[in-house]
Amino acid sequence: MFILEDYVYVFIFFLIACLIPFGALSLSSLVRPNGIGPERRTTYESGIEPMGEARIQFNIRYYMFALLFVLFDVETLFLYPWAVTFNQLGLSAFIEAFIFISILVLGLVYAWRKGALEWS
Repeated sequence: MFILEDYVYVFIFFLIACLIPFGALSLSSLVRPNGIGPERRTTYESGIEPMGEARIQFNIRYYMFALLFVLFDVETLFLYPWAVTFNQLGLSAFIEAFIFISILVLGLVYAWRKGALEWS
């Protein structure tokens, strides 16, 4: 039988988690300045007058580095639960993790040989 009394604290936590963003947005709308002027429409660059256009083209290598960073960041995210329960998983999980890491290393070698890791 499904008993909802056990989940009261989960529902309260969910309700508070949903109300916090609405409270923060409404509080910020009360505190912010309401004046509309030319300074409000300009781009903010750390207190310095904006110069040049806001839309510039970046080199594709920046995006390649970002994608490689995300790739290996996600790798650590997937390997952490595996490492925590390593003793209970057995040999098959070790082989699966080895295959996973091997595929990622092959991708890194491929990116390295293609020159995606060079700045110049």
